[in-house]
Amino acid sequence: MLKFNLETRFVVCINNQDYQASLEVRKIYRIIPDHRTAEHQLIRVIDESGEDYLYPVAYFVPIALPKAVAAVFA
Repeated sequence: MLKFNLETRFVVCINNQDYQASLEVRKIYRIIPDHRTAEHQLIRVIDESGEDYLYPVAYFVPIALPKAVAAVFA
């Protein structure tokens, strides 16, 4: 299982099975840390609707962005 920690703020979607309307493969998404969901193998992602929803952690890979790029997502 991939490790997500307090420093993880962005992920890349690698699978959108069952969520094609909400997630795009190869797209960067901002996450909202939610420690309660980790035990259920879920993460809270701001998806295509602009709202945050829970998705399987296996659908994403955590990434680190340069500060200038991360500022665009803020």
